[in-house]
Amino acid sequence: MIIVMKPTSTEAELANVEKKIKNAGLKTHLSVGDDRTIVGVIGDKKIIANLEMNMMPGVEKTVRITEKYKIVSREFHPEDSVIDVAGVPVGGKHLAIMAGPCAVESVEQLEEAAEAVAKGGAQFLRGGAFKPRTSPYDFQGLAEQGLKMLRTAADHNGLKVVTEIVDKDDMDLIGEYADIYQVGARNMQNFQLLKALGKAKKPVMLKRGLSATIREWLNAAEYIAAGGNENIILCERGIRTYETFTRNTLDLSAVAAIKELSHLPIIVDPSHGTGRWEMVRPMARAAVAAGCDGLIIEVHPHPEVALSDGDQSLTPKNFNALMDEVRQFGALMGKTL
Repeated sequence: MIIVMKPTSTEAELANVEKKIKNAGLKTHLSVGDDRTIVGVIGDKKIIANLEMNMMPGVEKTVRITEKYKIVSREFHPEDSVIDVAGVPVGGKHLAIMAGPCAVESVEQLEEAAEAVAKGGAQFLRGGAFKPRTSPYDFQGLAEQGLKMLRTAADHNGLKVVTEIVDKDDMDLIGEYADIYQVGARNMQNFQLLKALGKAKKPVMLKRGLSATIREWLNAAEYIAAGGNENIILCERGIRTYETFTRNTLDLSAVAAIKELSHLPIIVDPSHGTGRWEMVRPMARAAVAAGCDGLIIEVHPHPEVALSDGDQSLTPKNFNALMDEVRQFGALMGKTL
């Protein structure tokens, strides 16, 4: 249930509404807009069903919510959320660019990549220190050594760090070095990890699962929000279909769907979405035109020798060309870097 307060409602009336909800053993979630305040009610459905609020002073109306996700829904929070990542905004009129290699391989590789993406206009350095791979024999990452290299290269180039977390026990370690925790597609429904990240003090980027519906994805985000961390960025990275020409099928309709259903910002990963570097630039343009809040792009100084995902990585030259196009498309959508 959401309770819409009248534009003329007072602080005392709002306090009385919150008090009644809490006395019933329920929780409240406030969304304060320019014109109205919305009170979200969270808890036992049976108790909520018997909660009478319409006649209380200051209440304009109550609306029943049918979706299982609440906090991340557009109904609970009508205005777009802008996530502050160590001073860099993600969402609203801002276009966030996260770029870098799939995996951290060496100091030289990472420094070269960080310098290139910073010059191109990225605000974030992406790179994997812990790599969940389909085969146990593939490169699994450099762990804490890789995290240290990420932080150093990012700091040298004025960038923030986004890196993947695969185990809830690594949360404190990764938190020492990263500005955003990335939850990969394979872990979208790792509920113990999501619950742990709900207690984190830093933003979380939640990638869509390989075969997840949009509602399953939003319910996964709700796990994080329900734990108290509402600094969530969604990431569309393609889903598995019958198509084999591309690595995945990049579902750009998800951008429009998320904008309708949720207030959370959404970025797009055309690198994993296609698996082919030649397709990254056109899909990045399309993603920005669809209204996304940012992009995460794989960039490697020498893709031909990359230990992971070289086929979908852009060279610095191609990344610069992409950024020239993104600036133009972003301007058309009213967004700036």
